Amino acid sequence: MSAPPAGVLELDDDLKRSAISAAIAAMSREELEEYIEIQTELSTRSRRNAMVQYFTNNGESKATARENYPKQVEFFDSGREYKFRLFMAANRIGKTLAAAYELTCHLTGNYPDWWTGKKFSTNSEWWVCGVDSKLILSTLQPMLLGPIGDFGTGMIPYDSLDFDTLKDAKKADTNVGIFRVKHITGTYSTVEFKSYESGRETFQGTARSIWLDEEPPLSVFTECLLRTATGDNCLMMTFTPLKGISETILNFLDGTQFHAGPIGKGKYVTMASWDDAPHLTEVDKEILMASIPPFQRDARTKGIPQLGAGAVYPVPESEYLCDSFEIPKHWKKYYGMDVGWNRTAAVWFAVNPDTGIHYGFHEYYKGEAEPSIHAVALKAPGSWIHGVIDTAARGRSQVDGGQLMTMYKDLGLNIHDADKSVETGLYKCWEALSTGKIKIFRTLSNFMNEIRLYRRDEKGKIIKSNDHLMDSFRYAQMNGQDYAKSEADSVRVRPTGAGMPNANRSYA
Repeated sequence: MSAPPAGVLELDDDLKRSAISAAIAAMSREELEEYIEIQTELSTRSRRNAMVQYFTNNGESKATARENYPKQVEFFDSGREYKFRLFMAANRIGKTLAAAYELTCHLTGNYPDWWTGKKFSTNSEWWVCGVDSKLILSTLQPMLLGPIGDFGTGMIPYDSLDFDTLKDAKKADTNVGIFRVKHITGTYSTVEFKSYESGRETFQGTARSIWLDEEPPLSVFTECLLRTATGDNCLMMTFTPLKGISETILNFLDGTQFHAGPIGKGKYVTMASWDDAPHLTEVDKEILMASIPPFQRDARTKGIPQLGAGAVYPVPESEYLCDSFEIPKHWKKYYGMDVGWNRTAAVWFAVNPDTGIHYGFHEYYKGEAEPSIHAVALKAPGSWIHGVIDTAARGRSQVDGGQLMTMYKDLGLNIHDADKSVETGLYKCWEALSTGKIKIFRTLSNFMNEIRLYRRDEKGKIIKSNDHLMDSFRYAQMNGQDYAKSEADSVRVRPTGAGMPNANRSYA
């Protein structure tokens, strides 16, 4: 077969293509058939060894060069020291592809020369997990294996697959359950696909390594931690944080801070945004941004947890619940109060002056009743305690059109207008709960019932149902503590002279 003209390899791309075209045009029929056969074979080999096309040596291809994807390389490298890793990143930046690449290295034992991350010295057993069977079939399975009928064109090379374990997957709608991969030691690694929808119980079993693609429920995550805690196993997670500050994410946060790097012992977070994806053009970003709801933009473009659907306060109860105790008299107290058409609620807090911790120690939660009845109960923890109330209570009486706030003041309550800022208040409450600045007595059963169900819908809006104590909580933390007083602060001192007030007289 005729060779390309001398010097073709040194030409720029346009000239190279022109020279090759000229060489092909000069070929005989036999030479052309041989050339096509060789090119077809090379194309087949390339398709059946897709792994070599990614994270190439610097300068080979801008689209795949490692130097252009430092976040993915950081994720790989962190595996050398950290057992539990999270790649929490924006959409379309290549986090799932990176995990598939690393998994293939482990399964086959074929690590590139530049690899400095974790290495398995022999074959390994893995679970590859996704949200449900449909998403596994449409994303994870083809990424690793290729499409049904063309296995070996995914990330795992054709020559490494044990096709005897793939015989049952013959239809486009057939999920692969488990398959084997040839390891360079002559043994076999195994991969089993599992879905979160199958429930926590299906994640019980023996020790192994796990890749969780998309955020798992806390129960599944906990089981997976147990499976990977012993031996040489590891846990990889890759997802865009669309569920907000969930209980799963809290396991990878340093207090209340979202940052990349080491988190406690054995955990590492890699974060990446669209700025870390050179394959996305500015036009691509503009088109994608236009289709993303505003409340999801930080999550989908920066990899920062959104204030979206899910629990508003995803803090483990064990971190803020405490046993009740007698509040010392010198501690300052305050409360927040919410008045609804069918429910009046309030929650009281006491401040430890030595630690600065605020303790939720008392609650009030009662249906329709006269203000005078509510007032008696609201004064029970201490009539001297000041609180804040939803100012919307003005003019929204439970009786003949009276002004409710004025009525409560006339009934002896020390109440003030509440700051009703929603998102600021929610963040302030969450931060205090998650950092241990607020503790709640276990005896506040109604408070606990509400906080467990206090959620956002899929559009990021608070679901307004059974949230009277949650509103009271927010009001109290926004500005109720500004009125915190101890009983001694609130004592009125009697006049010392004939009708003359004492200069030190204090008014509640």
